[in-house]
Amino acid sequence: MIELPDLAAGGLAAGTLSALVLGGGLLRSRRQRTVQRDEIAALRAHLDGVVQTFAAEIEHLAAKRVPAAARHLTHPHVAVPGPLQLRAAGSSLGVAMENVLEQLRVELTAQHLRVDAAAQAGMRGATREIQAALYRLQDALRGLQQQYDDPELTQTLFELDHENEQSLRRAQVAAVVCGAWVGLAREESHVVDAVTGGQARLAGYHRVRVNNHLEPGTALVSHAVEPVAIIVAELLDNALRHSAPDTDVVVNLEHVHHGVCVTVDDAGLGMTQDERARAQRMVAGTEPILLTDLGDPPRMGLAAIGQLTRQFDLSVDLSSPSPYGGVRGVLRVDSHLLTRIDPDARPPAASAPRPTRRPQNDEPARSTSHDYVPEPETHDPRPTADGLPQRRRRTRAAAPEPAVTPQRPPALRPEEAAAALGGLQAATAAARSETAEHDTERDDHEGGTAR
Repeated sequence: MIELPDLAAGGLAAGTLSALVLGGGLLRSRRQRTVQRDEIAALRAHLDGVVQTFAAEIEHLAAKRVPAAARHLTHPHVAVPGPLQLRAAGSSLGVAMENVLEQLRVELTAQHLRVDAAAQAGMRGATREIQAALYRLQDALRGLQQQYDDPELTQTLFELDHENEQSLRRAQVAAVVCGAWVGLAREESHVVDAVTGGQARLAGYHRVRVNNHLEPGTALVSHAVEPVAIIVAELLDNALRHSAPDTDVVVNLEHVHHGVCVTVDDAGLGMTQDERARAQRMVAGTEPILLTDLGDPPRMGLAAIGQLTRQFDLSVDLSSPSPYGGVRGVLRVDSHLLTRIDPDARPPAASAPRPTRRPQNDEPARSTSHDYVPEPETHDPRPTADGLPQRRRRTRAAAPEPAVTPQRPPALRPEEAAAALGGLQAATAAARSETAEHDTERDDHEGGTAR
């Protein structure tokens, strides 16, 4: 039998043990809660840091990266900044932000192309109307030149005709850049005629010196004549604009292994390496041409060359400097765009430089280079598909050449040629009037004798 004191002592011991167990559990619980509070605080601090980092990245994306990505589409030299935290570049957040930029680029490019296509369509229609009006004005001026004999009026009409020709060139270049057809239908022509035809469209044509080293009769197929004339005109225009007015622009026409090359050299300031690389990309015609990429005001010459090289399988190179210190432009016309015209049956224009190569019949070659005076062009009233008249150069009947070609007089400037033509017409009119007066006096005299 257990005694009461022993029982009480045992109960007290058991209670003490239970209290110790409960106290230890409470202590462990408190420690766990402390650890959990610390972990929760650390997680909250980390979350706050992540939120701040995310907010900073979003602000950086909106303020810096998105505008730079938009500018990069039109100005490739603009660098697009990366994320603020380098470690974010490979994270899911970094990947998501890069996807945002990529989708932005895709959408901006699509919108840019749609807007530019609409602008080009509008400009095509406007330039077509302008070209048609300028052709009508040109025909009217040519008619007036043939109608009146006054030297001063003839010179003024000649100058107006040349100004109109330059306006036609600008309208034609704008139309070509916007994807329109060249607008003129031509027959097969001598290469030298196409080159001098492009030269005649410029204000400073008298500064151009053409050296013709082609074999007589070297010609272009019909669909390549106008593109070659446009490209030569734009290369010469760039050369004349970027060189001093007292310097010459030298053009050489030469045979190469797979065709013909037209080389244009100027003595201007030249271009930097970046400018030359950009110009080469434009004339290569491998990239789409957007009006917004051409500056303000738009510089369309190189863009037009790029359109034509792509459409007509031509090649233009601007990667080499000129030996005169400026820029060298080389137009290569491959053999499949060349043909031959009998130079005796259908000679080049009288104002075109004579070839340096001896003809096949071993006739002596004539002078190689001289000042060029523009030769009028006529228009076929039959319109093309664009509603524009067809331009055809006036042809002259072939005249037999003497065994020894006499020395040719120096070519006249446009105003001198116009004055000479007007003087000749005035002299002819005066001679006709004087002859008529003599005939009247003779008839009166004979009538008096008979009476």
